[in-house]
Formats: sequence, structure tokens, C-alpha cells
Amino acid sequence: MKRRILIGLLAVCLLPLTLQAQITLPQLFQSGMVLQRGKPIPIWGKANPGEQVTITFRKKEYTTTADADGHWRIDLPKQKAGGPYTLKVQGARNTEQEESRNPAIELTDVLIGDVWLCSGQSNIDVTIERVYPQYTDEIDGFNNSQVRLFRVQNETNTHGPQHDIKPTSTNWKPVTKQNAWPFSAVGTFLGLRMQQETGVPQGIIVNSWGGTPIEAWISADSLQQDYPLLVERTKLYQNGDYVKAQQRANQLADQRWNELLDANDPGIQQHFAELSYDDSAWTTVNQFSTDWAKKNGRGIVGSIWLRQHITIDKAHAGKPARLLLGTLFDADRTFLNGKEIGRTYYQYPPRRYDIPEGMLREGDNVITIRFINKYGIAHFIPEKPYLLAFGDDRMSQSPMPQDVLPLNTQWLHHAGADMPPCPSGDVSLQNLPTTLYNAVVHPLAPYALSGVVWYQGESNTGNPAPYGDYLQKLMGNWRTLWQEPQMPFVIVQLANYDGRQQTGSPSPITTQTEPVNSGWAALREQQRQTATADPYAELACIIDLGETVDIHPLRKKDVAERIGRCFDRLVFNKKVTLSPVVVASEVQGTNIILTFDQPLCDGEILDVELAGDDRRFQNAKATAEGTKLTISSDIPTPRYVRYAWKDNPLRANLRGTNGLPAVPFERKL
Repeated sequence: MKRRILIGLLAVCLLPLTLQAQITLPQLFQSGMVLQRGKPIPIWGKANPGEQVTITFRKKEYTTTADADGHWRIDLPKQKAGGPYTLKVQGARNTEQEESRNPAIELTDVLIGDVWLCSGQSNIDVTIERVYPQYTDEIDGFNNSQVRLFRVQNETNTHGPQHDIKPTSTNWKPVTKQNAWPFSAVGTFLGLRMQQETGVPQGIIVNSWGGTPIEAWISADSLQQDYPLLVERTKLYQNGDYVKAQQRANQLADQRWNELLDANDPGIQQHFAELSYDDSAWTTVNQFSTDWAKKNGRGIVGSIWLRQHITIDKAHAGKPARLLLGTLFDADRTFLNGKEIGRTYYQYPPRRYDIPEGMLREGDNVITIRFINKYGIAHFIPEKPYLLAFGDDRMSQSPMPQDVLPLNTQWLHHAGADMPPCPSGDVSLQNLPTTLYNAVVHPLAPYALSGVVWYQGESNTGNPAPYGDYLQKLMGNWRTLWQEPQMPFVIVQLANYDGRQQTGSPSPITTQTEPVNSGWAALREQQRQTATADPYAELACIIDLGETVDIHPLRKKDVAERIGRCFDRLVFNKKVTLSPVVVASEVQGTNIILTFDQPLCDGEILDVELAGDDRRFQNAKATAEGTKLTISSDIPTPRYVRYAWKDNPLRANLRGTNGLPAVPFERKL
């Protein structure tokens, strides 16, 4: 009896604490945010069940009551572009004491304009810092308070949809060089471009994760019927104890591997990086050969040391400089005269290592690279800059700096430590189906948007066949979630890239001239077909903006411009031309005539292929004139035509008179 009374007293004591729970808003709602113009604006959050919630905005009040679970939502009426405004959210209060315990939420500097969600994998992630050498003057001048940036923190969930994103210190920030530096380059340039075009505030929400497949961004409900095993795969990781234990085991294995690597590495013990070290017995190797990175015909797992002496004259001695080491596979630590000047933990980032004033001495200096490889073959990526840059323009690569000292392709070589492979169990939850939808997509809805940029696909090129179906499901899934069946999507088609570079084993960089099977081309075709079939989607073709040896090409402003043109047509109904696309085809004797939606640049066109029913493609002669592409056939009964069907179709030269490249395609005749 006494126990029941005690429990009852505790309940009574705790009741006021429950009733005093603060009204909360999702992480997206912060001072400095941009709200979508021209459509109802949902504002939602949590409160005590049954509590009255009032929003005050632009001198008007809007009231609702929290439901039995404490959820509430108010849709503000359509607004015109403008601001800054203040938005106030508060619960019902009767006394000053209640006001102090549960203060109103006041969001300031709120703008009304257009909001764009940019999602996908690493090419959305590529930051302004990464592309800075391409646009130094423009980025140095960034200062636009009408464009606001918000980065969703990466998070996963294997159990189901969440109601909010991960709490973060990141908030809505105006575009300055400092704020944009770690932010998406595509997102930043898109926001600036759309603000210039429309004259209204722009909000850019970036929600991306490098290396993730499209399946991770789709809900379990959307996948369940056609791909039940994908959903079951994620359920295998719903045991949190297992996931934490495996992650901890991987961490310990990696830590131990690195400890043994350092303990066994002669370069650490003998100080290979020091300027005074005697390297006269080292062998000389060419950086673009990989013989130095192999043992018994296989890539060396462990470490490898390379050194290069450079002579600095009196005019450059002591001056600050920047060392460009292209891109290396896989990890590296780089030293100058025994002092570490930079390290990178994986293959993709360009090596740009700053050398502070006073570090370069007159006369002999030495650059030392310690390669660290856990798989594949260590190598230098060709077609990248390898040099020492001086002067005020040393940060720029477009154009290249004026005062440079090219590095020699010959390096002194010494073996490091041979190691066994590092043991690991894959628990990359971000690559599992549904996990990103649950954690970072579902919580964003129904924040009002103008449109979505989907820039993803590289991680699905190994199995491109189902990609179109996945993409249709993703768009339908997100439109249902936002309750906007006509939500605009711009699909960024994969850029040109030599996919052989992904293997960790360098392949000769050769221009492919003969027909080949290409997972990259097949996925581009899935993207094209999906965009063509969807009246509320457009395709941004960037087949000419890639780089042969870099999966993360730097011309992100050009990418943003093409995305913007798509939105000009899709959202604002502007009469703009995009990349040329085929609208009709016919066979005339031994010729095939393709008609495009716009005038083409006249001339001979390369990378056009034909096939019969056997689908054995062969190169064909083609000529563009007006809106027509005329193809000569050596095949008695041609059934298929395709264009730019390669990972990296460098010869593809079909363009519209608007300057944009034609969309790669395959078409049945």
C-alpha cells in the first residue's frame, strides 16, 4: 500500500515537469533560414499533448493544438519573396513563471524565396575548397546574404523513418568565402546562379553522402514489393550491439595494423624523410611506371618511400609555396626537408600542400612521399599537375600559376614495410538500403521546396540494369513523402570518366575508339529514359565536364549552370534549350536519319554505333546538318543506334548550336 502511495506521489511530482516540456522545432528551422515562396509553408514540431501552439509571422497569428502524441503542424499561407522577418512560436501560458520556464522560440533573419534540395553522393559533396583553384577570384569575392546554405549532418538508421535529423551546430549561413569553403560547390554555385536569375532569396539544403548507392535513399515501403531481399539485408544490421562491436573491432584492427606498419617500416626507424639522409643507394624509378609498387606481380600492401631533390635559387628561397602532387593512390604522408607538410587518407582528394614561409632553403631540398596502401597498387594519377608553385597566384589552377617549378617524373625509391591485408568486417551502414531515407530524408519533409537536384549514380555503375526502376521509385517515394506529386527533379547524368581508375590498379589512359560494354553508359541511359518518361523531371547532361582520371571533376560551376537551366524550364516555364535529344528516327535505304529537338552544329560526328538484332555494335559514319543526324549503315538491317556509349567518350562531338553536348543515348530503330 505504501509503495502505491509513493508511486502516486512521484507521478504527481513529475506531472508538472511533463507539462512544462518545451515546444520544439526540427533542426531545419533556425534563424537565417529561407522559406519557400508561392506555396503553403508547413511549420511543425513537438509540444505537450493537447497544448495550444501559436505562430506569429508578419504581424499575424496562426494557432493549432498538439495531438495525442505531441505533434503539431501549422501551414502558413503562401508568401511573396522578401524579408528578413521574425518568426515566433509559443505555447499557451497563463503566468510569467510559465513564460520563464517555457520561453517562446524566436527565429530571426528569416527570408522568403526559393529552396532547393541537393542530394546524392560525392559529386554533390565536393566542396568550394576543393574547386577553389578553378575559380579563385570569384570565390575570393563571395558575399551574398540573399543565398543561405544548410548542410544536413550525415546519419543512418536501420530501424525505420526518423522525425528529425541529427542535431548539429551547422545552421543556415549566408554565402561568404568562409561559410562556403566546406560546403557543396554545386549547391553554392546553384544558389548564386538562381539568385542572380530570379532576384529573390535562395536556400540550398545539401543532403549527400559520398559513395552511397541509390538504394540507401529509398524507403523500405517503396522497395519491399520488388526488392524484398534489399529490405531484409538492412534488417541484419538492426542489432546495435553487433554493429558497435564490429565497428570497434574494425577500429582496433586498423589501429593495430598501423602500429605494426610503423614498427616494421625502415623509413620510420632510419628517418628516410630527413634532408641529411643518405639516399645515394636508392634506385631511380619513373612515377608513372608501377613496377616500384609491385612485388611478385602484385600490388604491395604496406608502405613505399619515394624521394626527389629539388634545387631552390636565391630568389625563391624562404618564399611561401604550394606543392601540387596531383592525385595519389591511396594514402600518403608528404614531407619537405624532414617536416611533414601534408597527409591524405584516401585516393580522391587532390594533393595540394602549402609550404610556409622560411621552409624552402637555398640550394638542395628534398620532397619525400610515404605511400600507404591497404589494397591495390600505389601510383601517381596521370594528367594531373606535379609542381611547386610560387607567387600570389599559386592557389590558382585556372589559369595555372605563372611562377612554377615542375617536378621531375624520376624519383628515388626505397621499399617500406610489407604488410598483410588489414582485417575488417563491412558495417558501412550508409550503403545499406533505406538507411539514409530513414535518417536524413524522411525528417526533412514536408519542408517546402522549389525542386530537387539528384546527382548520384557512380556507386551503381557495377549493376546499372535496375537503376531506372530505383530512380522512379525514389522520385515517387519523395513526392509522396512531401505530398507533392509534381515535385520537380533535375537528374544530373554521369559525367565522362575512365571507370578503370576505380579499381586501385592503374590502367593505361587510352582513348577508346571501338564499341565496348560500359556500365557507366548503361547507367546514363537509365537516367535518360527515366527523365524522359517523367513530365516533372529534366536531365542535366554533363558528358563533356568530366575528367578522365578524376571521378570528382572540378568544373562545378558549369554543372550548376546546367542544373539551373533545367529548373528555368521545369519550374519557371522559361523557353530555354537544354542538351539536344532525339525526337524521331527513320530508316531511308542504307541511311538512318535521326531528328533532334534543336539545330545541331554541322559536321562529321564520332562515337556513333549501329547494330542489328544480334546487338553487335560497330562504328558508323555520321554527319550532322540542321536538326538531322544522318548515319550510313553497313549493316543490312540496322535495329539499334547509340551514341557516346563509353565510360569516357572523349571523341563524342555532337552538340547543339546552343553549345551544349547532345545527351548520350541508345535507340531502337
